[in-house]
Amino acid sequence: MNTPDQKIALKVQQLSVNYDKTSVLWDIHCEIPEGKLVGIIGPNGAGKSTFLKTLLGVVHPLSGRIEFFGQPYKKVRRRIAYVPQRSSVDWDFPVTAFEVVLMGRYGKLGLFKRPKVADKLAAKRALEMVGMLPFADRQISQLSGGQQQRIFIARALLQDADLYLMDEPFAGVDMATEKAIIALMDELKKQGKTLLVVHHDLSTVDEYFDWVIMFNTCLIASGPTKDVFHSDTIMRTYGRGGALLDEAAKLTKEKTSGLQ
Repeated sequence: MNTPDQKIALKVQQLSVNYDKTSVLWDIHCEIPEGKLVGIIGPNGAGKSTFLKTLLGVVHPLSGRIEFFGQPYKKVRRRIAYVPQRSSVDWDFPVTAFEVVLMGRYGKLGLFKRPKVADKLAAKRALEMVGMLPFADRQISQLSGGQQQRIFIARALLQDADLYLMDEPFAGVDMATEKAIIALMDELKKQGKTLLVVHHDLSTVDEYFDWVIMFNTCLIASGPTKDVFHSDTIMRTYGRGGALLDEAAKLTKEKTSGLQ
């Protein structure tokens, strides 16, 4: 429940998306306050990536209304940054890490303006923030999976957005990279930024996120993690497969252990 003084970063009403005649998202309603680190939780095929692409206008919904900061996407697109799935990027494209990060400035520069010295310095600062400045001149195909992920996060940082949409930023990265990324996300949240992050590891949801959206085609729950992320919503989101039930039971036990 949002308090009256909370500003809303994202409002979704009656959102439904079909691929051909197959329902991918159905009647999704949610509101996300500004300044939240939000985990988007659900099984494979639940529509998590489709949800982000629909927010960005890449996928056209069957029905529904989407507002960012009270406005349609086209009016606030420069306030929104997107980090795609690493698997969706052509990593053989001949471009350096620095050039990829500098692309984050193009939305503000316009189509025909060249980056200025200040833009290039900002790109170097973004690379430094993700620990990738020593790799600035390296071709992206020569980077590890974790390094590639850091590069795309640096590009998003250069956009200086108010809302970040990140599609599986922890996929295929080592634990050191994951911890570095979540620390960076926490810092952005402290600055009042809002982050929506597609995430798979149920064991870290409590630790990483203060808000969650849980769905499997239909919305299961949306709200503060401490209120809505529990065994019942996990089972409703993932079904009643044995392994998932075991994980839900484990998480519930961890949450209640030590309570008097």
